[in-house]
Amino acid sequence: MNKKYLPYIIGLFLLFFIWKIYEYSQQSDFKIENKQHTGSNKDFPGDDNKKEGPVDRNATHIIYTKHARCRMACRYIDESEVKEILKDGIVNYQKSQAENTQHPKYALEGWSHDKQHLRIVFAPEQDGLVVVTCIDLENEFECHCPGDEHKN
Repeated sequence: MNKKYLPYIIGLFLLFFIWKIYEYSQQSDFKIENKQHTGSNKDFPGDDNKKEGPVDRNATHIIYTKHARCRMACRYIDESEVKEILKDGIVNYQKSQAENTQHPKYALEGWSHDKQHLRIVFAPEQDGLVVVTCIDLENEFECHCPGDEHKN
């Protein structure tokens, strides 16, 4: 083979290789989600499934536990933010207690209009949806809520 064609052959091979990588990267299961906050929950993988699931996103009767109210106060979370996460949040099944229990709890995560990255734990009950606790995933707040003295 003539050595003058070798750079062209290598170039064509590299172009083909780059094209295949590009094709593969366009597949939805390969894409890396941008996690930098833009103020919406579109940054979360699995957005297309957020409307499905075990939590009634249209619950009209929301019950706040004393613990949830205390955590909300400590972390500057208001009811409108809780409702935002309920409506648009993504269920984090790793942080939920849904299986093998008579009283399942579901952790929904998302960004509030105040740009807080929140996890709200909801427990479906017959008379409404109970807010169990509220967590700011980005900031630590000092809280002294009832029941904290029992934690290690």
